[in-house]
Amino acid sequence: MIKMPSARFSVGDMVQHKLFHYRGVIVDVDTLFRGTDEWYETVARSRPPKHRPWYHVLPHGAQHQTYVAERNLEPDHSGLPIQHPLVERYFTHFSNGRYVKDVQIH
Repeated sequence: MIKMPSARFSVGDMVQHKLFHYRGVIVDVDTLFRGTDEWYETVARSRPPKHRPWYHVLPHGAQHQTYVAERNLEPDHSGLPIQHPLVERYFTHFSNGRYVKDVQIH
């Protein structure tokens, strides 16, 4: 039986990219790399491990989403929200330094 790696971060967590120094919020988690080999060879120049978690991140002050290996992220302790046009698509509010999505039960 193969043990899946546990993710250090979860959806709604605020993070900072160690190499590119931007803040952002996690909107999805892949327990293993789910991109293409072509993308990895072209974009992931530091060659982070594919067998560890990867995260979909909305960067502060940007319009795009990034895909980041766990080893390149650290917690963001600023307590500040981010500015991104897609934040409201994923979350309902910002509380105690993280983003939250309230789930409505019908």
